[in-house]
Amino acid sequence: MKRLHVSFNVEDLDRSIAFYTQLFGTEPTIVREGYAKWLVEDPRMNFVIEETADAHGFTHAGLQAESEDELNAVFDRMKSAEAPYLPEGMTTCCYHKSEKSWTADPDGVMWEAFFTHHQTEDYGKAPEFAAK
Repeated sequence: MKRLHVSFNVEDLDRSIAFYTQLFGTEPTIVREGYAKWLVEDPRMNFVIEETADAHGFTHAGLQAESEDELNAVFDRMKSAEAPYLPEGMTTCCYHKSEKSWTADPDGVMWEAFFTHHQTEDYGKAPEFAAK
């Protein structure tokens, strides 16, 4: 079963952690410098906040697969859509080593699909991807 992934940029990580901990009724699964993640079971979601001075709010959504076969099926659907497609491959991003690809909906909303192999100590970097 897949898990919905949602990512927000926030101004104050500590204040946002307090808010989302209260909202979800559980502490974050991971807290690192400038980053926090909740793996929520109800609703089934991977929710991430990242502290930044840039624009705040929603950044992208995604589907987190629980197996490589499940991920490949999502990749096939992404490729068949009439939309941009960026196969990123194995990457380090947000303290995780993952296989991932990106697309964007007709309005430019970014979506990623990924399967996480393991956590890392390195934050990594998101790719440059033109949504339109």
